[in-house]
Amino acid sequence: MKKGIVLMNLGSPDSTSVKDVRKYLVEFLMDPRVIDYSWLARTLLVKGIIAPFRAPKSAKAYATVWTENGSPLIVLTEQLRDALQKEVADQVTIAMRYGNPSPREAYDELMLKVPGLEEVVLVPLYPHYAMSSYETAVAYARKVHKERKYPFELTVIKPFYDEERYLNALADSIKPFLQQPYDKILFSYHGVPERHIYKGDITGNHCLKTPDCCEVDSLAHSQCYRHQCFITTRKVTEKLGIPPEKYGFSFQSRLGRDEWLKPYTAEKLAQLPGEGVKKLLVACPAFVSDCLETLEEIAEEGKEIFLHAGGEEFTMIPCLNVHPALVNTLKEWVEEIAEGEKTMVLAEDVAV
Repeated sequence: MKKGIVLMNLGSPDSTSVKDVRKYLVEFLMDPRVIDYSWLARTLLVKGIIAPFRAPKSAKAYATVWTENGSPLIVLTEQLRDALQKEVADQVTIAMRYGNPSPREAYDELMLKVPGLEEVVLVPLYPHYAMSSYETAVAYARKVHKERKYPFELTVIKPFYDEERYLNALADSIKPFLQQPYDKILFSYHGVPERHIYKGDITGNHCLKTPDCCEVDSLAHSQCYRHQCFITTRKVTEKLGIPPEKYGFSFQSRLGRDEWLKPYTAEKLAQLPGEGVKKLLVACPAFVSDCLETLEEIAEEGKEIFLHAGGEEFTMIPCLNVHPALVNTLKEWVEEIAEGEKTMVLAEDVAV
């Protein structure tokens, strides 16, 4: 089949101007899978409060990590595209859930470059299933595909939080940092509101019902972000031989006053020095590409919190970005699909 590949990431503002950041925040936060309130409540909150007040602050934060080529997330995704393109015959492009380039632009590019295009393989660069990341990206990509009546088949890669090759790539990227003296490694995942976990519970009676819900087998785990983060942490630490007392996990990027998944990263960073952790490593496995949440929230703000609380050494481990092991993993997934092996392909469980 004549195929194309789309690497899909979250997105970024077009620039660090307050105007562009405000536009991006409105598009992002008005998504009902991100802030799942009624349209009216969401509009009043986002357009009336969050965007006007947060945009200037966020613009300053973006300015601290912006590169001469633009947003680090966009630049790194483009670099991943270029690296994968060298390894596969099929045309590779990128798309963002919010901002540019859009899925429509990606599809149109592939249609132009691949006459007679029959299949597009969509690779959402989200290892874990969450309604505010993986689910909204897939739903949006499918919506555009359906509404524009593109003639090609759309094949979507599953969340890969426990896929062996992904875990090996993640372990390979972390391993060099373990050669330096450290007291603990903290795995910081992007947070989500607890209500998202309840909404994603396909059984209706498992998630967050007991303290050990993520350890008890359940059909709910197929869409449980919390469980999937636990699994990634456990399997990677096992591969790296990190004992339980030398690692922890937390959730960052809380927005608003609702209860989000705990423990909160900022609170952990303030507590760890008092527990004897003076040399800290931080990894952010929820992100494939470094972005504002890793480069500014963790590497800058997080480091300041930790050192101010009495920590001595703070090292943020870069995301996979363009790591050769990630590129090779993506190549193998695409090749398996080309050969008719569908083990990595998503079942029809994300509605348009």
